[in-house]
Amino acid sequence: MIDLERVRADTPGVAHVAHLNNCGAALPPRQVHDAVVGYLEREAEIGGYETAAERRDDWEHTYDALARLLNGDRDEIAVIENATRAWDMAFYAFPLGPGDRVLTGQAEYASNWIALKQVADRTGARIEIVPDDEHGQFDVAALEATLDDDVKLVSLVHVPTQSGLVNPAAEVGRVTRAAGVPLLLDACQSVGQLPLDVEELRCDVLSGTGRKFLRGPRGTGFLYVRRGLIEQLEPPLLDMRAADWLPDGSYRIRADARRFENWETYYAGKVGLGIAADYALELGLDAIWARIQELAASLRAALAAVDGVTLLDRGRVLGATVTFDVAGREPEEVKRFLAERRVNVSVMDRLSAQLDFGARGIESAVRSAVHYYNDDSDLERLVDGVRALV
Repeated sequence: MIDLERVRADTPGVAHVAHLNNCGAALPPRQVHDAVVGYLEREAEIGGYETAAERRDDWEHTYDALARLLNGDRDEIAVIENATRAWDMAFYAFPLGPGDRVLTGQAEYASNWIALKQVADRTGARIEIVPDDEHGQFDVAALEATLDDDVKLVSLVHVPTQSGLVNPAAEVGRVTRAAGVPLLLDACQSVGQLPLDVEELRCDVLSGTGRKFLRGPRGTGFLYVRRGLIEQLEPPLLDMRAADWLPDGSYRIRADARRFENWETYYAGKVGLGIAADYALELGLDAIWARIQELAASLRAALAAVDGVTLLDRGRVLGATVTFDVAGREPEEVKRFLAERRVNVSVMDRLSAQLDFGARGIESAVRSAVHYYNDDSDLERLVDGVRALV
């Protein structure tokens, strides 16, 4: 069980706003805030290089914390400036050529799709979309039927940016691992929201962010790459962090996942990211996930009871994100109206989710998302605001 009084005491922002934009960026706990600010203050006192040397154990700890969060090994972890760049560094390293097939799903994210299309246009590889099943989630049976020797990669968004769907990642991983096809899992919206175990998921690559449900600093992300695959992937960009310059003029790429990093990094943010992972681990991801599902179900039920509100989430398993439409009101208008009442939500438009929203004829939607530190009064403020607008 989540100790609500404690986590709200650890979250100063709850005194100022009903924050239901956790799928955009969550409120950080004071432990993360203090770690980042304290590190920056030390840099101001003695210098950036000097602080990095003095606080080496603190930022190195982040690799251990993330490894524990994912049930991986620290050598399989890279800390990168955001989830999209982490995903890119792995994806662009896969050698694709004419006739190769890359499979993705209806929930694919805009930035991922653009990268997929760029590489397909350059190489002659083909992008193919695995359909959703009758529940609106990635169809595992359809995936299994379409896998062959030409499929070189499966890209799966675990939890999409535009809805509360939780795709069946473990079932997808079972199929891809049996077929010997790498699985690239976008966990940007799922890390910190629900338990992630790379052994159970059977994913080969996983990308995540700090700022969302993990409650870490903005400008932080990470990448997991399975040992055994690391050495097969040459990153699209190399520098002296990723490789050593040898006396004969050649270079040698490092053997661990830090080959996907670059030399300059946000050290204060990296420390804060580790503290955020520690905080989530201390609370327990099972307890976090249970609390999120309870709150999200309550919010959906309350919104469904408001005349003129249409819920837009699909899937057998639903998580924190609750997307909806208000009849006769543009989503931006709803967002502004709620913001005046100190309720934070965001708007998701079709440009971020063409395959899903486009197929369903949705141009934009109000996007809200609960977190374990929200309480009933936060949900009531959102629902009361929507009811007042209607």
